[in-house]
Amino acid sequence: MNRMQRAEKNRQKFFGEAQSPLARTDPELIAMKERLLYGEIVGRGTLNDRQRMLVTLVALAASQTLEDMKAHTEAALRVGLSPVEIKEALYQCAPYIGFPKTESAVRLVNEVFAGKGIALPGRSQGTVTEESRFRDGLAAQKAIFGDAIDKMHASTPEGQKDIMVHYLSAFCFGDMYTRGGLDLKTRELLTFCIISALGGCEAQVRAHAQGNANVGNSKQNLIDALAQMLPYIGFPRTLNALGCVNAVMQDS
Repeated sequence: MNRMQRAEKNRQKFFGEAQSPLARTDPELIAMKERLLYGEIVGRGTLNDRQRMLVTLVALAASQTLEDMKAHTEAALRVGLSPVEIKEALYQCAPYIGFPKTESAVRLVNEVFAGKGIALPGRSQGTVTEESRFRDGLAAQKAIFGDAIDKMHASTPEGQKDIMVHYLSAFCFGDMYTRGGLDLKTRELLTFCIISALGGCEAQVRAHAQGNANVGNSKQNLIDALAQMLPYIGFPRTLNALGCVNAVMQDS
């Protein structure tokens, strides 16, 4: 099977008979995209189809290329992702891209769900209480980054502790990382993808590359996630993130 045949087979697996509106007006552009993504990238590496779609959804949300969100939500359901998994992947974006951008993506997903008769809201995935969110978040944070968190807290100036200690541990890790629907390894992989797609976040990309290693994701997992995002975020951000991975993770 050649590249063009693989591209068509894989495109249909994700999207059925649906075609890009640009296929008629800009067929060469769409052919380049589909032959790269579905003829070369998809089917290689360590990610399965469900992981690929989660990575793609958060990359679209982070880069705010929302025109494709509905089609990719349909594709995510087609390859077996549950509504809960799709929603949790997008919720994971909120600490990194902010609530307004996250909500813009979620609204489009909700339209797809409504059209398919998927009940909203879904079952709550929250696990923390107002009393436990800081404690549980700190535990999740340490599960990823270890004792470095204690050192960071100790060195944070008093006037910055709300942001660097309380909001980070209680909200980012307590409210988000402890939720059901996705396991810790998947959430940390998606976080790496989200901040890589944003660009200009190399310090955080390096930290989360190490965090991924700490929770059991391999260097190749991260490389394959970057390859999946490449057609959506372009080479500069992909290469910057790859440089961060190479800086902190040894070749396996």
